[in-house]
Amino acid sequence: MKNNLLILLIFLFLHGTVHAGAYDDILIAAQNDDTTVVIDLIKRGMDVNTTGRDGSSLLMIAARNGNQDLTAKLINQRANVNHRNHYGDSALALASLKGHLGLVNLLLEAQADVNPAGWQPLHYAAFAGHSALVSLLLVHGAEIDARAPNGQTALMLAAKNGQIEVVQLLVNARANINLTDPNGKSAQQLATQQGNTDIADYLQRMDLMK
Repeated sequence: MKNNLLILLIFLFLHGTVHAGAYDDILIAAQNDDTTVVIDLIKRGMDVNTTGRDGSSLLMIAARNGNQDLTAKLINQRANVNHRNHYGDSALALASLKGHLGLVNLLLEAQADVNPAGWQPLHYAAFAGHSALVSLLLVHGAEIDARAPNGQTALMLAAKNGQIEVVQLLVNARANINLTDPNGKSAQQLATQQGNTDIADYLQRMDLMK
């Protein structure tokens, strides 16, 4: 009886050690863009939705890194495309921030949520100046005047960060240029505050033309 218990304890210890090692291995492989190792470990039993300490899933890591091959394979393995980490970010949001257009297309085709609560993919794409991504997200139903957690819209974020091409795109797509943030600042005022006079002048002209 004692021998059986000892064998069981040894088995559980070794199994836990192996699992812990595989957990570290799959996260490191994802970080290092080692698609072969990640998929091999999943086929050996690792969860396709394994997450790191910050809650970022394998799919989110691949999206952030711009690894389109791994992203496609994880989607085929039924990874949760709408998983969000401890900061509220999704794979689509991270790919939008980094400007990975092809990868964003993959995620949208897999039914990734384009309008999640909190920081949305459109906010990140506008802030970073990825105009092609902004257009793509709008085509897929992104809410143009949605508020980010700081109370600002995509137009405000683009204006204050000097992204004139995105500002023009959003205005042409009927973004509301008269909205203000919690501090009472409009996109034009935010642009002026940051020294983006070209954007401030453009927004003033657009406002006068209404």
